[in-house]
Amino acid sequence: MQNTKKLLSITNLKKYFPVAKSSMFQKEQLYVRANEDITLDIYEGETLGIVGESGCGKSTLGRVLLQLYPQTAGTTIYYGSTLADTAPAYVEDTLKNLDKYKQKLQKAEAKVADLEKKVADIGEDNADFYLLQDRNLARCEAQTCLTNIVKIMGGFFAVDEGGEARNLMLEQYKLNVARKGAKEKYILAKLDVDHIEHTPESERKPKEAAKLPELKSKLEAATKALEDAAGAVAIVDAKLDALRGKYAGNPEFAKYEEMRDDGIDLARLKYAEMRLFRKDLQIIFQDPYSSLNPRMTIGQIIEEGLTTHNFFKAGSQAMRDHIVKTMKECGLQEYMLHRYPHQFSGGQRQRVAIARALAVEPKFIVCDECVSALDVSIQSQIINLLQELKEKQKLTYMFISHDLSVVRYISDRICVMYLGNVVELGTAQTLFEDPRHPYTVALLSSIPTTDPESLKKERILLEGNIPSPIKPPAGCKFHTRCYMACDKCKRVPPELKEIEPGHFVACHFDQKKIDEKGNYLFELPKMERKSNRGE
Repeated sequence: MQNTKKLLSITNLKKYFPVAKSSMFQKEQLYVRANEDITLDIYEGETLGIVGESGCGKSTLGRVLLQLYPQTAGTTIYYGSTLADTAPAYVEDTLKNLDKYKQKLQKAEAKVADLEKKVADIGEDNADFYLLQDRNLARCEAQTCLTNIVKIMGGFFAVDEGGEARNLMLEQYKLNVARKGAKEKYILAKLDVDHIEHTPESERKPKEAAKLPELKSKLEAATKALEDAAGAVAIVDAKLDALRGKYAGNPEFAKYEEMRDDGIDLARLKYAEMRLFRKDLQIIFQDPYSSLNPRMTIGQIIEEGLTTHNFFKAGSQAMRDHIVKTMKECGLQEYMLHRYPHQFSGGQRQRVAIARALAVEPKFIVCDECVSALDVSIQSQIINLLQELKEKQKLTYMFISHDLSVVRYISDRICVMYLGNVVELGTAQTLFEDPRHPYTVALLSSIPTTDPESLKKERILLEGNIPSPIKPPAGCKFHTRCYMACDKCKRVPPELKEIEPGHFVACHFDQKKIDEKGNYLFELPKMERKSNRGE
């Protein structure tokens, strides 16, 4: 892959939905485990395809990354902005309550050590599934506790006994908040000035023209306040850099300093803070009709986000020009501006949804089965449009779909999910030419084809239905339907491991499963043998 700069980094992500109790006497609270221990990175400029059967957690994952659903556990780090620019409240909370966070980490690490000892005494392969599950959950909790501190403090987590670095970081945070406020005032003042100056003098309202000198004065004041705040931040930054130089030779400092970065943990943001990132993180929904407000015109639908995020002054000519430009890029004509959603076809409505997402100049877009409701001919148009826009605007996509052929065409990498877990992850070429997980092999065998050679090949039919995500099977979740399962699969959950550069598989049998010609390197049970013709 050409670009290896991370845009999002997801670690041990979980999303559980509580299930209503069937009676007042039910003591145990049950959960739908929609996403379980998902760890992956998404890189700038790539398209990551997500595939799997219905109910595997694909759409939930997309919504959790955007925090439309709050995640139950884990971290989601976003690198499209910095802690200095956004100054989230959790930074101050971590620094002010550092002792509380450290105590939580110590408890989590003690729990891990206790469970690790129990597993070691029994042996990894002989340990009970639930003991292994508890051990893995404890590991995740300890890792999250450590990440919450070290991402902010870095090496000072190990050496800042006197609190000098922490006090400087608190000062830095307060100055960043002031700079953020000054920047917001500068943007609003500039919008007002630009709106009047870009309006021809003959069309300016008398009140607006009279206010122009006052607005320019406000803009100058906002500019100076922004420059002063930036200067104050730079002074504190220099002090912290000098302090880092003092501990540069300390091994413990270096160990934790490597873990420090300027990414933003989306899961720790407050609701109002997360709203600021909506312009960077967008979604295109599956149904292009129900996702559009039927009482608003197309122009109003696209304008709503631009107004919310202060791109342009509401009703300005610059706003209209930007909307029309975005519509044309998405294959919509200017005369459609005042039409309502019901006056468009399905393909046109999906173009409107794409235009709405693109108008706010996002960096990451979740395409949640955005072509599945469209005719095949329209699907190809929308996919080609997405590809074209990606190249023009340097976008990053998460493309969720059931259609493996579409995913192969549009994706740089593909992530295969089963019952909330990632079971295989790799480049599109690798997954189609060298699938290692039995579930991936079964999915690929089900792709419809007209190729005479492919028609002769056997199709793998998976027995039964997907197990309940409320009480998933012990061990490997796929073992109840797997044609290669053994006793170990029923007890020990496989870890997602890298078997070759960039190729990750969660299976105890991760050897090659097809040869160069696409033939299976294993025997299928006779009862499951079936040709691709469906005979």
